[in-house]
Amino acid sequence: MRYLLMTLLSLGSLVAVSSGLAATSKDTFDLQGEVYPTAFKIEMKNAANRKLTTVKAGTYRIKIEDPSAIHNFRLVGPGVNTATSVAGKSEPIWTVRLKKGTYKYLCDPHATIMKGTFRVT
Repeated sequence: MRYLLMTLLSLGSLVAVSSGLAATSKDTFDLQGEVYPTAFKIEMKNAANRKLTTVKAGTYRIKIEDPSAIHNFRLVGPGVNTATSVAGKSEPIWTVRLKKGTYKYLCDPHATIMKGTFRVT
């Protein structure tokens, strides 16, 4: 009986640890921005993986995928001006408070062709 109790307690601990590893706060995000390493393309998507056109004002976790050494990802709008580096490759998650207005995202070296906007209501 004692052996069975110890076994059950051990299994319970393993289940608790395993379920805690499923999704950490580092893995969760509300919006996603991306620049492509081999193309002159930049985009932002919503949680449904669709092109971001409008979002409600509030605080968002934005995952940026920047695997390119010739592009960067910059987000500019009311109270926000943040970017990844051009030479570096990174996948940061930014916590950003979006206020009402128009926001633009762009690649600094190629801003004339790599750009987009969305509205915050």
